[in-house]
Amino acid sequence: MGDARVGFALTGSFCTLEKAIRAMEETAREYPNMVPILSETTGATDTRFGRAADFRQAAEEICGHGAVESVREAEPIGPKQLLDVLVIAPCTGNTLAKLANGIADTSVTMAAKAHLRNSRPVVVAVSTNDGLGGAARNIGELLCRKHYYFVPFRQDDPVGKPTSLVADMTKVTETVTAALRGEQLQPLLLGPADQ
Repeated sequence: MGDARVGFALTGSFCTLEKAIRAMEETAREYPNMVPILSETTGATDTRFGRAADFRQAAEEICGHGAVESVREAEPIGPKQLLDVLVIAPCTGNTLAKLANGIADTSVTMAAKAHLRNSRPVVVAVSTNDGLGGAARNIGELLCRKHYYFVPFRQDDPVGKPTSLVADMTKVTETVTAALRGEQLQPLLLGPADQ
């Protein structure tokens, strides 16, 4: 499976991008044929967590490819069957909502729509403050759809942010491998990080 073609999409959960870049590095060691995809927000927004240009540079260096950063660039992923698996890590609540409702108005959501037309797996690494709030219905919707696989996740701060969920980014590569076999990595729901 190491020759699988992997799309690795980053969305704007800025506090999680550093961990996502590390997950991208780890995944690239196992699956070196990888294409970076940046949401328009991730590709253009500097925050206290880092500069957009630095995240783009890191992703492009890891993958050895220029980043896909527009709907136009993402659309050929489907007709040309460019990927075997698509990873969205981190996947924001906004992106979850768009995926659950069939909206393809960003580079990442268009990549998913285009890729899914080939009945191939999409790996979702959720990172949202309202995963047990408003985004819960969208997570549920994707959990019962074919071809979606979730990186195992947990509440990251049950007391301070009781509705927040975040994927364990150290499990991205393992989830990709399972998804390529058509399996959901288990357990899906993780206990507290300190266990």
